[in-house]
Amino acid sequence: MGHDFRPDYLSLAVLGERWPDVPRVALTATATRATHQEITERLNMPAARHFVASFDRPNIQYRIVPKTDAKKQLLGFLREEHPGDAGIVYCLSRNSVEKTAEFLTRNGIDAVPYHAGLDAGTRAAHQSRFLREDGLVVVATIAFGMGIDKPDVRFVAHLDLPKSVEGYYQETGRAGRDGLPSTAWMAYGLNDVVQQRKLIQSGEGDEAFRRRAQAHLDAMLALCETARCRRGQLLAYFGQDPEAAACGNCDTCLTPPETWDGTVAAQKVLSTVVRLKRERGQKFGAGQIIDILLGKRTGKVIQFDHDQLSVFGIGEELTEGEWRGVVRQLLAQGLLAVEGEYGTLVLTDASAAVLRGERQVPLRKEPKKPAAARASGGARGDRRSKAAAAELPEELQPAFEALRAWRAEQAREQGVPAYVIFHDATLREIATVWPTSITELGGISGVGEKKLATYGEGVLEVLAGLGGPSGPGRPQPAAPRPAGEPGDGPHDWPEDEPEPEPDDWA
Repeated sequence: MGHDFRPDYLSLAVLGERWPDVPRVALTATATRATHQEITERLNMPAARHFVASFDRPNIQYRIVPKTDAKKQLLGFLREEHPGDAGIVYCLSRNSVEKTAEFLTRNGIDAVPYHAGLDAGTRAAHQSRFLREDGLVVVATIAFGMGIDKPDVRFVAHLDLPKSVEGYYQETGRAGRDGLPSTAWMAYGLNDVVQQRKLIQSGEGDEAFRRRAQAHLDAMLALCETARCRRGQLLAYFGQDPEAAACGNCDTCLTPPETWDGTVAAQKVLSTVVRLKRERGQKFGAGQIIDILLGKRTGKVIQFDHDQLSVFGIGEELTEGEWRGVVRQLLAQGLLAVEGEYGTLVLTDASAAVLRGERQVPLRKEPKKPAAARASGGARGDRRSKAAAAELPEELQPAFEALRAWRAEQAREQGVPAYVIFHDATLREIATVWPTSITELGGISGVGEKKLATYGEGVLEVLAGLGGPSGPGRPQPAAPRPAGEPGDGPHDWPEDEPEPEPDDWA
């Protein structure tokens, strides 16, 4: 709820009391049915009508990959799939933001940090650069993005687990507002679950606040661990029925995960927690429990004589990464809980049924460690690395990139965002049509009279500089069509359309 971080929202009902004859409208970008109900109650608007638009963003591909080395995975993702693209990387802490931005810059990615700890001038400068330049990556806390109206954000990446599905949806929704293919990518691992559980327990707020935070986190974990279509799960969360069982454009649809009966593995983990508590009066975190299961005689294992426990070495059938996946999923399913400052693991009320064999525990199989070339966890196969140039034949890529470079120069000279000159979709159509005259260029969607007069000659010069009508990259004319077929005559080109206004949803 918004009032969780802005308590003043709870005072908005006074507006209706003071000005009862003034119409009121409450707007929010993401809200479940329960949130709708609370808004109407808090604002004392019981008779309010509710209007809900679709939550589906079919051009965004949702992907969640197992976290191994998050910064290196991010670098691989950017290099392989989004070189030169603008995007946002979200991190949980200011320190992580600074280190990630520095890491990307050191590795040739143009990146800047953004968080509340920076002075106002630096934040404003970085935000201005992001709006005006092509290809800049902003690494930020969630303080960045509200009100950002940049249609050609090609990706949003998360290096830390968002606290709620609402937050995740809002943040990923800043990608692809121009309707072109974009990616919502997240690296997610066991430490994310432990950290978020600890934050809830140690944070300020009453028990009701913690219960709400826990419910939000549980829903986020369910999205991360699902073996079903992620888009379908997102839509269902917001009360919208997905039109199809599978969207075909998320990682679980493109590469369906395998599941397995993890009951025995779960019993081994839970038994280790029990043995430590009963026999030694001790509680430890996931690392120590996994070392015991794998039979590792580490310094800490030897120090506490954990190699003498009956469960020592009973889990050698799985790798360390697979055991971390088991623990992560047990936490997500509420079969383990995190306790205390050090994130020790304890049983829950639901654990007993598993230990007694009365409940099965289905688990997702952990994917094999990807090769270096696929460290980003990509699931797009042979999709083009440049989403904005998707569907363009390879021979037209140089034209598209040349037009983008020309647009960036124009934007810098005029001090305006690049999309104000032309949207990516318009540049893509120009590269496809390859107009050779002002008349042909004027027939392209997004090129109105004013833009034709202002930029027409410049666009034609860019194309001519690539070799002109017969130069390399120029598409070959199609074979003549029989008379009377669609496309003949003076109406070959689409009618002129005004430039679409950028989506203003925040």
